[in-house]
Amino acid sequence: MTDLSFTIQDTHGKEVNVTIRRDKRLKKSSRWEILPDDSILLRIPYRMPKRYIGGLLDQIAAQLKKRDKLAERRTDADLQLRAEHINNKYFGGKITWRAIRWVNNMEHRLGSCSQGSTTDGHIRISDKIKSWPQYVVDYIIAHELVHRLHHNHSEDFWATLTKGYPLTERARGFIRGIGFAQGQVYEDD
Repeated sequence: MTDLSFTIQDTHGKEVNVTIRRDKRLKKSSRWEILPDDSILLRIPYRMPKRYIGGLLDQIAAQLKKRDKLAERRTDADLQLRAEHINNKYFGGKITWRAIRWVNNMEHRLGSCSQGSTTDGHIRISDKIKSWPQYVVDYIIAHELVHRLHHNHSEDFWATLTKGYPLTERARGFIRGIGFAQGQVYEDD
């Protein structure tokens, strides 16, 4: 059986492509995920009647709206502007994310980026670094942005980061130095 294609609209009226694939492993419930190109793959039970597809698409559209409202509440405006500047200047504006905000509950991490689920694309930056030099804060933001392209610290990740953000090694040296002075080891993620 071939895949079916539909489009739904997100909160901003942008069309989102949805590919529906029947899956023999699923018996009663459907599963969906956002793909790297921002399209959606919806897997449904193999024997599910077509009449249920419309309802599933409505549920997905509602969850996208809920996700966007959550992102709006969780975005720090100044940090968002800084991330947009870094994305445009160093990465040609090709990276997308849903929300970016300062948080005060990170002990050893300086930033994190969610992948998948309703918080997909949410970036959190530790407020401990607010007083650090701007190039270091920019590095942390750039690091988390690159996680939207590469989910782990692969060679491709580091190549993209160091090629895009020219002060990567200098910022990493600062982080290691301040960690040493504080008796702290800061994780790269």
